[in-house]
Amino acid sequence: MSIMNSEIYSALIDAGASEEKAKAAAVSVTDYEKDINEVKLDLKVIKWGIGLIIAAEVLPIMKKFFA
Repeated sequence: MSIMNSEIYSALIDAGASEEKAKAAAVSVTDYEKDINEVKLDLKVIKWGIGLIIAAEVLPIMKKFFA
């Protein structure tokens, strides 16, 4: 069973949407938010990986210049 955002559900009901449509929209938005959070976590991992790769490539070059 999907989790529903109750704030969005309440706002849609107050705006005049049917319960069925409001529930479907609230569940859809919640699923979308989960997907966005997963992408954010993946981007953090990618950023760290790129940082490590850059450090591994740049440090030996810097060592040659300053040694």
